[in-house]
Formats: sequence, C-alpha cells, structure tokens
Amino acid sequence: MELITEKILELNNADSIMKIYGKFDENIKEIEKKFNVRVLTRENSLKLIGEDKNIEKAIKVLNKLNDMVNDNIAIDQQSLSYLIDIIEKGDKDDLESLKEIVCYTVRGKKILPKTLGQKKYIDAIEKNEIVFGIGPAGTGKTYLAMAMAIKAFKREEVNRIILTRPAVEAGESLGFLPGDLQEKVDPYLRPLYDALYDILGPETYMKYREKGLIEVAPLAYMRGRTLDDSFIILDEAQNTTPEQMKMFLTRLGFGSKAVITGDITQIDLPGGKISGLVKVTQILRDIDGISFINFTQRDVVRHKLVQKIINAYEAYENKKMKNASGDKNKR
Repeated sequence: MELITEKILELNNADSIMKIYGKFDENIKEIEKKFNVRVLTRENSLKLIGEDKNIEKAIKVLNKLNDMVNDNIAIDQQSLSYLIDIIEKGDKDDLESLKEIVCYTVRGKKILPKTLGQKKYIDAIEKNEIVFGIGPAGTGKTYLAMAMAIKAFKREEVNRIILTRPAVEAGESLGFLPGDLQEKVDPYLRPLYDALYDILGPETYMKYREKGLIEVAPLAYMRGRTLDDSFIILDEAQNTTPEQMKMFLTRLGFGSKAVITGDITQIDLPGGKISGLVKVTQILRDIDGISFINFTQRDVVRHKLVQKIINAYEAYENKKMKNASGDKNKR
C-alpha cells in the first residue's frame, strides 16, 4: 500500500478555483471520488492529499480544467467525465488533440471537439469531400458539421451553405398540416435553424438566407440540381431511402463538400423500408475521398442521463436480438 502524501497545485486566482470547483463543488467532489483524494483550498492553490499515483492523475485533470477556465470554455459533467476517463487510461496525448477551435458562436463561445470521436470527425471533414457521421443522439454530428460549414464559408472555400433533411411523416400527413409547403416542412428543419441561430445569430442568418448564401430545404428540393462550390449537409439521413441517398450524393458538384449525418438506431421510415444510410455504408465504404466516422456513447455531449439512456436501449436491443436468436435455434 502506498503512503499518503500531500501536493500543492498553484492556480491563477480564486476565481479560477471557483469555476473549477463547479456548482455546489460538484467537480471537485467527482475528482475526489474517482481518484480517492482529498482536495483543500489554500488561497490561489489547491492542496491534494492521497496516494501519490492518484494525486498525479487528479493534478492532470485539474490542470486541464484550469486550461479550460483560462480559455473561457465551460466545464460540464460530460467534459469532466470524459477527461477523467482519458487520464485513467493514460491517454495524455489525446488531451492535446482536443484544443482545435472550429469557430465561435455569435456570443463568443468557442466551438471545439469535446471527444476524440468529434476530433476525428472534424479532421475527416477537413480532408474529404464526403463524410458520413453516424452515431447516437447528442454526439454533436449536426452541430459540428454546421460549424465546419460556416468555417469553410468564412474562409471563402465555398460560396454557399445548403442544409437539408428528409421530411418523414411521423403519424401525420403533410397535407393536413396548416400553411403553405414551406410552413409544412419547417418543423422538420427546426434543428438546423436552431444551430444556425446559435452560431451566426438570427440577424446574420436572415441576411445570408435572403442573399441565397444559406439555403435550408427538404431533401426533395435537391432533385435535378448540381451543387458547385457548396458545403452541403444532409441531416437525419437514416430516414432516406436508398434512392434518395443516391440522388443526394450525385448532386455534388465541383468545389463542394458534403456531410451526411444520422443515427441508424432511430429509423422512422414507414413499412420497414431499408434506410439509405444503412445501405450506403456497404456500397461506398472503400472509396477514396469518402470517410465514415462512427460515434459511440463515449461521444455523447448532452446531459449524462442521455448517455445512460442510450446504453440502456442498446442493452435492451442486444438482449432482444439474443433471445430471438435463441428461439430460432430451438426450432
């Protein structure tokens, strides 16, 4: 058994320490629990008490949190849990890869990868003409794609941004919804608007849209077009048919880039139709210039309960498939 030791970690100021501690000291309590250490405040420093190897890990986490505070990056439960996980596994080099700023929101908030899966996704978008981001809800697939589109637009790498989604009817027919066609499909496109408002702000978004620099439209509007010098995002692609997916991919013109996002565990196509996103992974997997990034539960950056919900559903589906397989074998 290692001896209990003490170490002092010098920080910037008392304000930094307050932010590191978090609301109701929840961050420090989590660190103390995970590494079995005691953390005490000493003016502009922290005193850590515990086994030497545990103190070293806790200090690495605290130093990273201090960097986040200095960079004006919010510390949330998911970021802390992911950080602790990386430190526990000894992947210290991975911490350095999570510093690349994609762009800033209208409020000055930095948009940057929070997980290694997100970093791989961003790198793939930089390097490839077509990228598929596949994984569960809350992994930042759409939001980061939007951020990369705006980054490319501001660098003048593309002349416009085109955002599209399949308008899958979930229990209601579009024909019975009030309003004209645009008003009927707007609810399906709302998550795209939300991301644009957050990053650009409503006024800038409306200005770009009026000039035709940003287009938000249902997937059906893409048919028959060739999209040059554009950054195109197809969201909720699990709800495309194979025919729609082929139609979309063949819209790509010169100087364009396409990002396709979706969650193959949440397919809403009627009548058990095959998802175009599922089929395309089998058809295009080995083509240069096309990259597939698969997100996992570790990449979920929403409330910690979302990660637990995804895990529970996955365990349930696996159990159901196992039981179904067992019943077939009995026959």
